[in-house]
Amino acid sequence: MSRAGWAIDIDRDDITKADLVEGVAAPLAPGQVRVHLDSYAMTANNITYAVFGKPAGLFGPDKNGRDQGYWDFFAERGEPGRLPVWGFATVTESAAEGVAAGDRFYGYYPMASDAVLTVGKAGPGGFTDVTPRRMTLPPIYNNYQRIEALADYRAADHDYWPVFRPLFLTGWLIADQFDDEGDYGASQILIASASSKTAIGLGFSIARRAEHRPETIGLTSKANVASLAEQGIYDRVIAYDDIMTLNPGTPSALVDMAGNGAVTRAVHSHFGHNLQASIIVGKSHWDADAGEAALPGPERQGFFAPGRSQKRIADWGGPAFGQKIAQAWLGFMDVAPRLTAIDKRQGSEAALAAYHDMLAGRADPRAGIVVEP
Repeated sequence: MSRAGWAIDIDRDDITKADLVEGVAAPLAPGQVRVHLDSYAMTANNITYAVFGKPAGLFGPDKNGRDQGYWDFFAERGEPGRLPVWGFATVTESAAEGVAAGDRFYGYYPMASDAVLTVGKAGPGGFTDVTPRRMTLPPIYNNYQRIEALADYRAADHDYWPVFRPLFLTGWLIADQFDDEGDYGASQILIASASSKTAIGLGFSIARRAEHRPETIGLTSKANVASLAEQGIYDRVIAYDDIMTLNPGTPSALVDMAGNGAVTRAVHSHFGHNLQASIIVGKSHWDADAGEAALPGPERQGFFAPGRSQKRIADWGGPAFGQKIAQAWLGFMDVAPRLTAIDKRQGSEAALAAYHDMLAGRADPRAGIVVEP
């Protein structure tokens, strides 16, 4: 039976404007499935999706030559934005071969109670969404994996998948790029917004390198230094106010997880030509000056996880890429419960509140918000 449910519409031009609306339960077309979201995560990563919802040069053109953004995954042009989230869903209705009601999938969904997906390449491992507007977007976002087919899925880790999996993967891919690039010649890596989940994934992944590696220095607010240092993810943790105490002659690299202009300017100004690389990953500090004007040192470069994933899949092959990720993920899952507590919220009003909490910076970075629609 079709269900309407609810969804959250976001103003494409002002992401602070979000409205709870009733879902539309239109009949399924051949090849489509309707899913009910069982749970999804709300993290700073989702705010980055909202910031880059409108075309921003990340994805390249669609079939009509138009640039694309994150809003294009779940809404047509001219409609309010639907924020992408990572989570688990159960099929409630199917008009597609190879997918049946009751099947469960991990993947990329709109922030809503229910969603309609168009099934392509269905098989034992899952399927690909082939909705036309998604076909020119990065394929890593369009894959839906059956829970039973996830080699590194453990029931005890269930809530950590939507909270950490995409962010850990991004951190692991950044660490891989550093390794691939000879660490850009840096002997220390400064990681801003070090309490963020992507940063933790990066710090954890670098620490597991067997060979000689750079020192990792987590940068965070003064109030977070002691608790973050206790986690043992980074070699050192210092406050943003203490950046100037670091030796400016040390070859260094900066990885900025939040687009915080004041921190970026401080690091570039302090290290100057000894800053070997400056990489920006996210934009959770969506309302802050990104600090990109007239900076000494290297030109800033963006990191785009889907592009790096596609490169490594081409380098290693899909199965080998998956095996490497699975090994790293299971190692991280052994320590994740001591790093993050799960904050479960239920229902539509709680979903809307979770979005506003994350947008306003009220969410505890040490907690993982899991919404159960």
